[in-house]
Amino acid sequence: MALDAAFWITSIAILCLLVLSGFFSGSETALTAASRGKLRARADKGDRGAARALHITEDNERLIGSVLLGNNLVNILATSLATALFSRLFGDGGVALATLVMTLLVLIFAEVLPKTYAITNAEAAASRVSAPIRLVIKVFSPVVSAVRWFVRGMLRMFGVKADPDSQILAVREEIAGALYLGHSEGVVEKEDRDRILGALDLGERAVEEIMLHRSRIEMLDANLDPETILAQCLESNHTRLPVFEGDPDNIVGVVHAKDLLRGMHKLMFGPDASAKGLADFKLGDVVMEPYFVPETTTLDDQMRQFLRRRTHFALVVDEYGDLQGLITLEDILEEIVGEITDEFDPDDEQALRPRPDGSYMIDGGMTIRDLNRALDWSLPDGDANTVAGLVIHDAQIIPTVGQVFSFHGVRFEVTAKKDNRITRLKITPLNGLRAQDKGAQGAETAP
Repeated sequence: MALDAAFWITSIAILCLLVLSGFFSGSETALTAASRGKLRARADKGDRGAARALHITEDNERLIGSVLLGNNLVNILATSLATALFSRLFGDGGVALATLVMTLLVLIFAEVLPKTYAITNAEAAASRVSAPIRLVIKVFSPVVSAVRWFVRGMLRMFGVKADPDSQILAVREEIAGALYLGHSEGVVEKEDRDRILGALDLGERAVEEIMLHRSRIEMLDANLDPETILAQCLESNHTRLPVFEGDPDNIVGVVHAKDLLRGMHKLMFGPDASAKGLADFKLGDVVMEPYFVPETTTLDDQMRQFLRRRTHFALVVDEYGDLQGLITLEDILEEIVGEITDEFDPDDEQALRPRPDGSYMIDGGMTIRDLNRALDWSLPDGDANTVAGLVIHDAQIIPTVGQVFSFHGVRFEVTAKKDNRITRLKITPLNGLRAQDKGAQGAETAP
């Protein structure tokens, strides 16, 4: 058979369709693999292609639907033309030959080659293809919308509800997954991972989870004599102390050590100093108005409130207005950067102390989250905030000193109590394994 004009026109059409198929495949890979953060950085520098890529990737479902529609159209058309051409050249055997040849051509030149290039130059490729892909989306948008409506209708028939506004991966999960993967591969340090995840978690955690409980708050009694107040303030490790009158629940203010000393110094050595000295001092003259916050406030919101009010000390109350604890800006920052200590934090007050035998002595009030972060464990924190609370919740009793329990692959031994509160615990990973590698176990008690 002579190679007439129809043969060459068909061959050129097949080659053009293969190029289009490669374009669609590479575009899909580039636009889905490109980092939106890097595209944003390029767009901020004036890259209009990156800005277009950001815009069209906001609706991934419409983008992928349009590209897949175009890709399937050109692939099917190319395969049909090749089948007709090979059937004309080789008769009945042309169908099998056309299938083999087109499979190889599509695989190499329309799939592997363009996708390999796109994945290695995702942001640059996404910027270049954004203009034609935007046109493709506009052309195919009515068809894609109809297909989307049909698919969701079919899914609803099987009880599956598709949220049109949902994304395949939320940003937080995407970042968290990348951090855990980087840490497991040795690229991201544990401290860096914890800091970033801590910042991301601020919006998911409430003030009540990290506040200092009311039982551990140092307070000043407004009715005490000035000498006692001064002595208590000087002995405290804190610069701000709540002030109560009559009942510890009746908080009338917060005093700063500098304001207290400044007021006393003025009475003793100022221009109006009298022989009575401290006897004329009134604590109410130097206290600041207390700042109360609900215990359900998220840490992210509370940090913004601290910055807006230019303060970093708040008293936490429950829904009935009863005092539950206090929180500072430092407490929130510690959720990001870890424990912050200074020269006024005694060494013997460390919440976690390792022992030579592989066990740890911990403060019962240490939060489960802090313990997990410090030891890279995964003890559950859904039912309790502190380690002592976890032991009480799982044991379903108030333990006595010396009792031992085994939960979640860890052995807990109560070493100290104050009233009904567990103050110290000795914890040991069972069988020398990390806690997250073990399943939940039963409890054992020892007198």
